[in-house]
Amino acid sequence: MEMNTTNMTHSPYKTIWSLSWPQILMMIFHLMIGLVDVWVAGKLGREIQASMGMVSQSLFFFLVIGMAVANGSVAAISQSIGAGLLLRAKRYVGLCFQLGAVLGSIIFLIGFPFRNGMLSILRVPEEMRYVMEYFIEIFLYLLPLYYLLIITNAIFRAQKQVFLPLYSMIIVTVLNTILDLGLGLGMWGFPDLGYKGIALATFYSVSAGAVFNLFLLYKSGSLRRKSFAPYRWVRNAFPYLLKVAWPSGLMQLVWHSGYLVLYSITASLPFENVVALAGMTAGIKIESILFLPAFAFNMTASIIIGHYLGDGKPEEAKKFGYRILFLAIAFLSLTALGLWQFIRPITAIIAPEMVVLDEAVNYLFFNMLAIPFTLTSMIMAGALNGAGATLYNLFIFTFTIWGFRLPLAYYLGHEVFHSATGIWIAMLLSQIVQASIMFYAFSCLNWQKFSMTSNKKRNNHE
Repeated sequence: MEMNTTNMTHSPYKTIWSLSWPQILMMIFHLMIGLVDVWVAGKLGREIQASMGMVSQSLFFFLVIGMAVANGSVAAISQSIGAGLLLRAKRYVGLCFQLGAVLGSIIFLIGFPFRNGMLSILRVPEEMRYVMEYFIEIFLYLLPLYYLLIITNAIFRAQKQVFLPLYSMIIVTVLNTILDLGLGLGMWGFPDLGYKGIALATFYSVSAGAVFNLFLLYKSGSLRRKSFAPYRWVRNAFPYLLKVAWPSGLMQLVWHSGYLVLYSITASLPFENVVALAGMTAGIKIESILFLPAFAFNMTASIIIGHYLGDGKPEEAKKFGYRILFLAIAFLSLTALGLWQFIRPITAIIAPEMVVLDEAVNYLFFNMLAIPFTLTSMIMAGALNGAGATLYNLFIFTFTIWGFRLPLAYYLGHEVFHSATGIWIAMLLSQIVQASIMFYAFSCLNWQKFSMTSNKKRNNHE
């Protein structure tokens, strides 16, 4: 997509929408993957469905470093393109690709020997343990290719090639759906592997998406010799990537480990803990109908802010942050109002068991009330990512999750309500606090100072 900052300024909302709608579609396909997984798991039993929720958070725990490199690549590549330093951008593409391949392999080698110990930390109920053991083993084998899928998608987005991740996700979704139904439920003559089929469906579909992205990068010339810079350039360029990536990775660790602890708090409830876990899993998947499109606006904020800061226009970057927030809240609030009218029949698709359905709807009530606040946190965080100001995100999310949400969730869930309702209320209150701090940081702090300066980088490593 060819779009300079001057054209973007002349038609700001058209610019936001043109970058966002392909990513919204990509997120919808991403949502379909999760919905099919949970639906098939629900057909196999509540223990399988609850395991799907816990293993999804466990998988993200292993992916945090890949996500950190992805965020660093968006900041570095988008700012380089905005500054007109195309060789620097191409070299960052090569560097991020190399990091993805190496780090994915390292995390697999480190994580595999300790995979079962993680289940004890999560306090997985005994009736779910055999399922979780298989899920985690298969997903760990997938890590190196999953890292490449995440990072190559980020590389495309940073260059405003937002259709390419969409095509990749279509491939993953279609293949995952066919294999989920085939291997999970034994349809169309496939062997009926049950819960093992769900894990294998994820393995093969994500692998196919990663291979597709690698083909696109090679075909576009991004995986040629000139993309892999000499050591002297890497030594000068890597510090900025690390400066953006390490707080982003640590923030992802804070975020996802916080969700793992939230699952653990839910799993240790004195009554109906498996029902609460299954309801939470189903509720999160329905919630994704709203919040996965919100991730599209989050990524659009990173792209646009990065390009404007690279072009030396920090005030325009800030204006676009507010515009994206306004558009996201308007779009998703209307969507939420429409969705709520049919929330029970929609949720029943993936949570047919009545007690699980009731808990899922209870979860959704409080989390849909939090939509404006959750969106504010997501959009502001995306803008700060594009600026390279990931340190702010780290501090804010650490305080609100570990200092506020989790202690409150335990207190309300275990001591006050003695049910999952207390946990859901704590989630709502923490989103209000988090959004308030994030908005203040974006509006009042000097986050622009974290971006690369064009002149300095031009002299150092064009």
